[in-house]
Amino acid sequence: MNNPITLTDTHTHLYSEEFDQDRNESIQNAINAGVSRFFIPSIDSNYTQKMYDLEQQYPENIFLMIGLHPTYVKENYLEELAHVEKELASRKFYAIGEIGIDLYWDKTFLKEQQYVFKHQIQLAKKHKLAINIHCRDAFDEVFEVLESEKSDDLFGIFHCFTGDFKQAKKAIDLNMKLGIGGVATFKNGKIDQFLKEIDLKNIVLETDSPYLAPVPYRGKRNESSYTLLVAQKLAEIYNVSVAEIANITTENSKAIFGI
Repeated sequence: MNNPITLTDTHTHLYSEEFDQDRNESIQNAINAGVSRFFIPSIDSNYTQKMYDLEQQYPENIFLMIGLHPTYVKENYLEELAHVEKELASRKFYAIGEIGIDLYWDKTFLKEQQYVFKHQIQLAKKHKLAINIHCRDAFDEVFEVLESEKSDDLFGIFHCFTGDFKQAKKAIDLNMKLGIGGVATFKNGKIDQFLKEIDLKNIVLETDSPYLAPVPYRGKRNESSYTLLVAQKLAEIYNVSVAEIANITTENSKAIFGI
């Protein structure tokens, strides 16, 4: 099926166990909906091989990131960072991610999370790659690290952006695009209230599947095909066509990932 629009899901965990029963079908549904590019963030070393397998199966569609997710920063964080560095040295990735700080679940490893975030930003600069930021209940802490590493070669995506207008401006000033997903469709999501004030050149689409499914699937498993629902919501907010949203956000993703 040829779809006239080309959508990019800049953040999808297609290797998740939640897709073990119907992964290929889910990917095909997304391709049928016009989503032809899937950017896959890393969590920790346990998922690396699954990511490589996916890429091998869909070499034209799947693009990988590498990184240590903040909620997976535990006692073995140095070992995990060594894995990230080893993989980075051995093959091509399109970003370092997802990286950042998460204080929602657990604050035990805050200092380690800060160290790991900063270290991976430095790796991104060294390898001339974008970063993909995870931030939950930690805007101040994330911005503190970003400010300390601020430079022309620091750029990327603020994944699943849920901050306010002021924080959005701050993220953009730090060379970040805003990753907009299902939250934009939530009644209490809040970001839909100020998104129109953000220039579309600063926006990329994402699902974060299998998490954060948009309305009308909220609470169910999210899928990359729902990128189209996010695009439709943004078309409504910006009062432009879905094709225009698809085109602009895909071009923005190319500027970030270099492909």
